[in-house]
Amino acid sequence: MLYYWLYPLAEVWTAFNVFRYITFRSVYAALTAFLICLFLGPVIIRTLKAKGIGQKIRLDGPDRHQQKAGTPTMGGLILLPAILASIILWARWEFSGVWIVAISLVWFGGVGFLDDYLKTVQKKPKGLIAKKKLVLQLIGSVLIMGLILYWNREWAQRTCINLPFFKQGVCLPLWFYLAFGVLVITYASNAVNLTDGLDGLAIGSLALVAATFTVMSYVVANVKFASYLKVIFIPGGGELTVVCSALVGAALGFLWFNTHPAEVFMGDTGSLSLGGVLGTMAVLIKQEVLLVVVGGIFVAEVLSVILQVGSFKLTGKRIFLMAPLHHHFEMKGWSEPKIIIRFWIVGIMLAVITLSTLKLR
Repeated sequence: MLYYWLYPLAEVWTAFNVFRYITFRSVYAALTAFLICLFLGPVIIRTLKAKGIGQKIRLDGPDRHQQKAGTPTMGGLILLPAILASIILWARWEFSGVWIVAISLVWFGGVGFLDDYLKTVQKKPKGLIAKKKLVLQLIGSVLIMGLILYWNREWAQRTCINLPFFKQGVCLPLWFYLAFGVLVITYASNAVNLTDGLDGLAIGSLALVAATFTVMSYVVANVKFASYLKVIFIPGGGELTVVCSALVGAALGFLWFNTHPAEVFMGDTGSLSLGGVLGTMAVLIKQEVLLVVVGGIFVAEVLSVILQVGSFKLTGKRIFLMAPLHHHFEMKGWSEPKIIIRFWIVGIMLAVITLSTLKLR
């Protein structure tokens, strides 16, 4: 929005030329989202406390988690307005990807809000039934993939994806690409949700992935960089750099309140929406495969649950002391801050590896 208002004034004063630069708008998108979170945080937290909207703690988990019972949840109500406001202010809306990300954020945020509302306000312990939640996630993913294919129908490589370490991407049949994209978006949404079990773990890990995607989106939208690094060029995709920066800023702003000991939890309102946005971003910048690398923490959490459930059903034995994976290390006696910091360290290393694939082809 600010681009449309202020950039034309460059004819009067050249200083307004800065609004044409993606790097400038990205920096301030991050700062804006961060500051909005700092402003909204105390207000939302007080409101949630006043309404008695607190977290229910599972009884089969580590005992020390019981002291967290009643901590305000639905912290996604801090994140979503911050991200949307920052995007509205700093992004250019001609590029369809900006609209698609906004739709993804609202859809998955809505699903998460419904689940949180049923748990905390309606006092239904299980919230939204798992099958219904999955169906709503799949509907959202199909909608998003449909919009991506519709708005990008003129791209010659619209159903192609980049492959790390290879100079050439691979083009998929339309139906397979659609199914693949739906899988990526739905997986990402649930992966962040499963990781959100320790103070700051999910939001910190997400900030690392979003920061990496900020760099990747800038590269794929620059025809010279894309040509030199042999990645698929995304016309107009530079605006996704602004979107990713807003995501980073909001994540850091929320971490201010979510760091151990947390004053507020994301709840499904935050985790489902942010995960859905990560999956959507991966599809838009055609880095679906690299999401598995840079989001390795999320992959490990999901795999630990799948392996645990599969092993118990097949053999009656458990592989981990408890799933998801972060709870396994808690049961081994690791302190919560130690687990979080070590997972973040792994996340940083995965981000470095991901960025290195741009050159290693």
